[in-house]
Amino acid sequence: MGYTRSGGGLSTAQQAAKFLGVSALAGAVMAGLALPAVGAFGLTAKETVQEFDDIPANLKTPPLSQRTTILDAKGGEIAKVYSRDRTIVKLGDVSPYMRKAIVAIEDSRFYQHGAIDLKGVLRAANRNAQSGGVSQGASTLTQQYVKNVFVEEAGDSKEKFAEATQQSIGRKIKELKYAIKVEKELGKKRILENYLNITYFGQQAYGIEAASQRYFSKPAKDLKLEQAALLAGLVQSPSRYDPITNPDTAKARRNTVLQRMADVKNITPAQAAAAKKKPLGLDVSVPRSGCITATKGAGFYCDYVRQIFLNDPVFGKTAEARAKRWNQGGLTIRTTLDPQAQESVQKSIKSHVYQSDKAATAVSLVEPGTGKVLGMGQSKPYGFGKDQTQINLSADHSMGGSNYGFQVGSTFKPITAAAALERGTQPYKRYSSPYKMRYPSPVSTCKGTWSNSDGATVENENKSEVGPYGMKEATAKSVNTYFVQMISDIGVCPVTELADKMGVERADGKEHHQVPSLTLGTEGFSPLTMANAYATFANRGVYCSPVLIDSITGPGGKKLKVPQSKCSRAMSEKTADTINTLLRGVVEDGTGKKAGLQSRASAGKTGTTDERRAAWFVGYTPNLAGAVWVGGGPGASDLKMENITIGGAYHEKVYGADTPGPIWKDAMSGALDGKPAPNFVTVPIKDPNARKPSPPKKPGREKPGRDKPGNGGGDNNPWPDISLPPGVIGGGNGNGGKGNGGFEWPR
Repeated sequence: MGYTRSGGGLSTAQQAAKFLGVSALAGAVMAGLALPAVGAFGLTAKETVQEFDDIPANLKTPPLSQRTTILDAKGGEIAKVYSRDRTIVKLGDVSPYMRKAIVAIEDSRFYQHGAIDLKGVLRAANRNAQSGGVSQGASTLTQQYVKNVFVEEAGDSKEKFAEATQQSIGRKIKELKYAIKVEKELGKKRILENYLNITYFGQQAYGIEAASQRYFSKPAKDLKLEQAALLAGLVQSPSRYDPITNPDTAKARRNTVLQRMADVKNITPAQAAAAKKKPLGLDVSVPRSGCITATKGAGFYCDYVRQIFLNDPVFGKTAEARAKRWNQGGLTIRTTLDPQAQESVQKSIKSHVYQSDKAATAVSLVEPGTGKVLGMGQSKPYGFGKDQTQINLSADHSMGGSNYGFQVGSTFKPITAAAALERGTQPYKRYSSPYKMRYPSPVSTCKGTWSNSDGATVENENKSEVGPYGMKEATAKSVNTYFVQMISDIGVCPVTELADKMGVERADGKEHHQVPSLTLGTEGFSPLTMANAYATFANRGVYCSPVLIDSITGPGGKKLKVPQSKCSRAMSEKTADTINTLLRGVVEDGTGKKAGLQSRASAGKTGTTDERRAAWFVGYTPNLAGAVWVGGGPGASDLKMENITIGGAYHEKVYGADTPGPIWKDAMSGALDGKPAPNFVTVPIKDPNARKPSPPKKPGREKPGRDKPGNGGGDNNPWPDISLPPGVIGGGNGNGGKGNGGFEWPR
């Protein structure tokens, strides 16, 4: 917000009386006496009876608001954000022409007088009386600096700004006393330096450095004579003399400054004459602030950093204190964003999902063991235009995300499996797993029991999925009835307790529902939450809270305290290693086969919700975890992804493996290119009760239908859509593909 000088409104006689009153008051101030009332000059007692000695002696100067620069992990700039565009510079980094120009036009006797220029007051009163208006002010640069301090402290508060600029003797007296103190403590050079850094020059530019960059795209130390004169002329009224909107008026004002510089012998008449003939020579840099300017598609990452700053008590005890510190700026924030990972995320998104598509996608990448968020992107970019949004589809609602997050479908099943393993369930545990069944009842919960009073049923995605199954086969095929039987067996509470330990909190911040359908992914979570949860598996059972800020340096190079990742064991190493073994099977032979990485060990899980409203792939390697969601973006949350085109490819039905899977694969491959390729610690999963496979059939005697779709890996499901009953949402992933290649699952 830019402000112009205030003034006017009084008659000629009142103006003269006011300036004479100020002169008399100044004399009293200089004498250190209590100020008398000046009712003789026609001014109200309320404005003038304030005792000079009652004014606090010290001027509390607030830190000047500046730009904050956000960097990636390698030091590359992501974005600049600011409430006021300002870069503080030393006086030696300001062109000598600029120093002379501002003094000449604003206070030519700056180096001769003290805080108050009595001669200037009388001269101004006389000229204003003659002109019938306010043609000349009487404030010294020091007084103007003090006034600007009050304006800076007011921020964007209209009430405080009005108080800081009101036309009253009371304010003038306060300004005079502080000016005397400032002159004594700072000296002329420091006052001029502070003045040049605090002053508003229009076009969102605060301070001489920002102004020089805005109008001429160069640092203040390189300003030429005519350029310095133009900027000095802006101070009196940045809007009236704006060279972009009022070039002729600005040029006339510039030439007035040049003439004044010649009159006070800062330059020669010949220099002034030559400079007056030159064009304005603008080279305007458009002001660009905020996360909308972020590079590498990192607008939402940038906004998440802002949300952390505004929400974490480490940056201030109250929300007001944190907001004030953020708006003051002047920070250099180095984040954990890995430029290679972020570039890979953006490239994968653009190649699979178009910005104009009805469906949207969001991707988050997290480093296991550190919690560092290395990449974050989405197909609907940060902005205000068509097919843009300010909703971070990767984040919880409290951090700028959607209201409820997104149902995660079968990607929740590994959490149920881990909870069962923690309670002693063997990885070869078999359940009857029929194609369709009623929810078992009653089921224990954290608050008692859940009963299936409505007779709700659950069914598998594919009619060929009929057990009994062990955990490995059920995980690879994503068998709904298996996991419903499992959670009903161990109870809901162990699952929600483990989810909490893994940081799996609902996007809306509410508690988990204590119902068995939880295992089918019926609750809404964010992609960042799911990526970080799976990073716990990759980290062999140790959960680390996500972090996006590596370090912050404040003005003057001072280091600020930043939030640290907190790590804690969520499950045993054996449990995590078992889950890693199970989920390797998903990408090798199960529903996530299309997403498997070719050159390194990987694991993961597909997820598709009821009516194809969301599709997921969440996976990981030992050194990187990632989550991909595809669904209806902002304004299209009810989108059913059937008979839909995404990224130029037509889908009869969208599955976790056919769209999120390839996005994940490409994003992870690029992010990990050139990085180490460690292996998982796996465990043998052997069912002692499993039947041995039948010996190979003789050629030409295979049973018909063995290679028909519907029995093996992949998500290309040929079966009609099967919806769960109302209130039981989630589940299937589709298990079509080329079949099982002749292999018969153990029964």
